[in-house]
Amino acid sequence: MPVIEYQQYIEAPVEICFDLARNVDIHTKTTSKTKEKAVDGVKEGLLEQGDTVTWEAVHFGIKQRLKAQVVLMEKPNKFVDVMVKGAFKSFVHTHQFIEEPGGTIMIDKFQYISPFGPIGVLADKLFLERYMKAFIVSRAKELKKIAENVL
Repeated sequence: MPVIEYQQYIEAPVEICFDLARNVDIHTKTTSKTKEKAVDGVKEGLLEQGDTVTWEAVHFGIKQRLKAQVVLMEKPNKFVDVMVKGAFKSFVHTHQFIEEPGGTIMIDKFQYISPFGPIGVLADKLFLERYMKAFIVSRAKELKKIAENVL
C-alpha cells in the first residue's frame, strides 16, 4: 500500500490553514488542473465530521467520481477523510496542522490501495504513486498561496 506524506510550511495561523483545507470551494480552486468539483453531498463551505462529498474530476483524460466521508475532526489540528466509493480499492487521507511560531506546518498523509490486484501494484510503481504525490504537492502549494494572501 503506497503512503504519500508531504509537509508544507504556511505563514498563516493554524485555524486559517485548517479551515481552508476543509473548505469545498477552496478545494475546487486548488485542484483546477483536474477540473475537480463537488457534485453531491456537501457542495460548498466547510466540511464537518460525518459529511460526505462526491468529487468529479478528470484524471488521465477520464472523468471520474469519488465519494469521500470525513470520519475524524479534531479542530483545528486534524481531520481524516476516507473514500466511500471511487476508483481506488480504498484510501485514507489524513490532514494534520501543527502550530509553529509565525505559521503552521500542514502535513498530508495519503494512504491508498489501487484496484485490480497485481495490475494495480504495477500501475503504482509505473506512474500512479508519482501522479498522486504531484497532485498532493500541487494542492498544498496552492493552499499555501491562498492562506498567505488571506492576511
